[in-house]
Amino acid sequence: MNGREGRIRRVPAALAAAAAFAVGVTGCANVPSGGRVVSGKPAERDQQADDPYVRLIPAPPRNDWTPAQTVAGFLAAATSFDDDHRVARSYLVRPTSWQPGERPAVTVVRDRRAPEPVRQNTAGTQATVKVAGSQLGVIGMDGQYVASPKQVAVTFELVRQPQGGWRITELPGELSAGLLLTKSDLERTFRTLNLYFYAPDRRTLVPNGIFLPLVNRQQLPAQLVRALLGGPTSWLNGAVHSAFPRGTALRSLTLDKGVATVDLSRQARGGDPKMMSAQLGWTLRRLAEVRRLRLTIEGRAVVPAGGDELQPVDAWPENDPDGPAVDRAPYAVGSAGHLSRLNGDLPQTVAANAAHELTVPAVSSDFQEVAGLNADRDRLLVGGLVGNAVNLRTLLTPGDRGRRFTPPVFDRNGTLWTVQNTKDGSVLWSRPRGQGPARVRHWGLAGREVLAFEVARDGVRAAAIVKVDGDAQVQLGRILRNPDGSLDVGSFLPLSSEIPTAEDLAWRNADQLAVLGRKEPDETVMPYLVPVGGAPVISLGTGTLLGQTRRIAAAPGMPILIGTRTPDGKDRICRQRNPREQYSEWFCSIPGTDPTYPP
Repeated sequence: MNGREGRIRRVPAALAAAAAFAVGVTGCANVPSGGRVVSGKPAERDQQADDPYVRLIPAPPRNDWTPAQTVAGFLAAATSFDDDHRVARSYLVRPTSWQPGERPAVTVVRDRRAPEPVRQNTAGTQATVKVAGSQLGVIGMDGQYVASPKQVAVTFELVRQPQGGWRITELPGELSAGLLLTKSDLERTFRTLNLYFYAPDRRTLVPNGIFLPLVNRQQLPAQLVRALLGGPTSWLNGAVHSAFPRGTALRSLTLDKGVATVDLSRQARGGDPKMMSAQLGWTLRRLAEVRRLRLTIEGRAVVPAGGDELQPVDAWPENDPDGPAVDRAPYAVGSAGHLSRLNGDLPQTVAANAAHELTVPAVSSDFQEVAGLNADRDRLLVGGLVGNAVNLRTLLTPGDRGRRFTPPVFDRNGTLWTVQNTKDGSVLWSRPRGQGPARVRHWGLAGREVLAFEVARDGVRAAAIVKVDGDAQVQLGRILRNPDGSLDVGSFLPLSSEIPTAEDLAWRNADQLAVLGRKEPDETVMPYLVPVGGAPVISLGTGTLLGQTRRIAAAPGMPILIGTRTPDGKDRICRQRNPREQYSEWFCSIPGTDPTYPP
């Protein structure tokens, strides 16, 4: 091998159908078996998207192959992006008729059965071959993955050439401008990467995950910037904003000694240099070879206000999707029934609750307000934190059609959210600070029962546990704020089918959810990390938690906490002894219940 990238020579003809373009495991795309990929993996410097990879050179068609072998060879060769799919095009009678492009549409299947001959004319000059498989979903040309599980079968038409070999005359409609890839094909040839756009506050950046084909490592930075300039995917379109003026294009991107010089077209002169630089820096920071950024417009350097011409890609902490690094000490309901703050492993009462009726508390980011439910969870309670007492009042009651509420949550702006389940489905309630509660009219889960609802710290994304056909699915949606002030909270789709029975969830950071759930019906409820970018679910420890798990709490850089009830009826809060180790054992000696972190 030469440098970080190596090649493997042509494989024997008998193995040609298996030839593929392969990349390393680290940073690869991962497809959930059900759900939409909305955001990529965490943008941490130890998880780079351009790690070393190995490329297998696909074989061109041979004249002694059967029609089925020719189709198998084409499907294998199509996973290579070298020279604009040059080898794959050699399988076609009209090579230029197939235009997958740099960001093709992709049909993703779990498995793909061997191509099967369907018919062949008596002269042996024309043939039809079928390829069948279990579809998982599709990737649009914007890189957005959408789950669409079903059985698929596509057919290829072939003709025998005068020299004796078979060539494809007609591709299936699904592949006329795209690819048919197995899950393993996709993991080898694509990366999940985050683009970053602004939340409505024009300050907080929101990750927008896409599947991007790895044409080659050298072109990856330019691919990523072009995708960023193209705007958000259809899923987030309208909910986020870009600082790049419409029509802005990438003129060039050069990389020299860790400095990426991004030269934009003249349209960029209408944009804010600092905001554009922040979007670029956050988007490029997962590329190991990009350490600093220089922004130019038509070749002339642009210096952001208050900055330098050269900016580290890990600058702009004020735009962090997880918000500023602030005190996020957890709260809980102490053993005496009072709202308590956890100081180490000892709950300290911060507000007495004389009625002892507060459960599943939520504390606002400015520590001025607390909300929760009564013991029956059919009343929403709210009160101010004044001195060492909390004066709770009822904000919402069941009403004629209402049933229980989900545990309330505050977003970073102080807005309070909860879902009320009804006999017909559910209602989402929103209450900005200082106003009364209002029903969200455009609510995408109105026909479903919802067990939990959590707003991301960016204020644009929301996670929920939704009852669907007997399962309790983890789903992800987006919050769109309309010009008239109304809210549209919808576009919910399953995030992962690895946990069909979820019981509670919390945002750990911008890219991960902490989830309590079961992978199998007979398993014990356990904590998991669920990446919102489609990577596999991560189990948090192998030890058995004490008693019945009830509530999970998480925050960036903080230990995950789990509220449990022991077999003898005592409430305890569990945490891992070493939160930095995935399989660190849990201990459950903290008295109290219903842990929570401020947003």
